[in-house]
Amino acid sequence: MISTDYPSKKIIMCIDDDDAILRYEKALLERSGYAVLTAASAQQGLRLVTMCKCDAVLLDYAMPGVNGHEVAFEIKLVRPEMLVILLSGSDVPTQALALVDAFIPKLEASRQLLPMIADLCTRSKDARHRQENVQHEDRR
Repeated sequence: MISTDYPSKKIIMCIDDDDAILRYEKALLERSGYAVLTAASAQQGLRLVTMCKCDAVLLDYAMPGVNGHEVAFEIKLVRPEMLVILLSGSDVPTQALALVDAFIPKLEASRQLLPMIADLCTRSKDARHRQENVQHEDRR
């Protein structure tokens, strides 16, 4: 059962070199009310991150030529506030996990992905709201 309680205006970017995974993620997220951008390579994903206003990125760890750790590093340099969720079918080095906001094993994605995105987006929104309130109080 898919909940309809998820935010309808959030934009999620999926970066994965596996077209079947991209199609699956896109369908799952769109059915839950998210807008979805897909990138079939790390390079394409990095270009889109700089051009588009996304709320979160789903990032595959193992891609040809570059891994998710390097891509997450580049994303955080350009957009430090961007939520990055790393997905992998195998183990991921600890230093890669330190850069991202969450990690989900690909075998658990169908169960964990939607609740994780909803939770991270809510926490991010709450943190921005608190920061705006502090800035408003400082101006008084």
